[in-house]
Amino acid sequence: MELAQVRLLVSDFAACYRFYAEVLGLKPQSGATEGPYEKFSPVTGSAGIALQDRAMMARILGELGEPATGHRSLVVLRVDDLDAYCEQITARGATLLHDPAPMTERMRVAHLKDPEGNLVELQEWLLLRG
Repeated sequence: MELAQVRLLVSDFAACYRFYAEVLGLKPQSGATEGPYEKFSPVTGSAGIALQDRAMMARILGELGEPATGHRSLVVLRVDDLDAYCEQITARGATLLHDPAPMTERMRVAHLKDPEGNLVELQEWLLLRG
């Protein structure tokens, strides 16, 4: 078994597409800016994040509960230089919930939200810096 992706169900597909592609800089698989599905991948690694139109999934399942409220998901991305990456994404429109700060002695983090309110954690692993 292999984990293929984590998929987020979203109501405003275009806004979320822009956030993951243009703000965070992840590579879209097909360029389907209006959905109903798109997978995004970082430059390195094999893990992926996908977006799926919430209404489409409701039609497939014949049901879909109320939109998620509160912190129901957390997307984690590791970056080599947290300060530089945060500068880049804030210049592209991201709003950090807090600036880069130590989470543990081994890791620094910053957090932000996508347009649907999903939390995104940016991590810099200090042990890899040498």
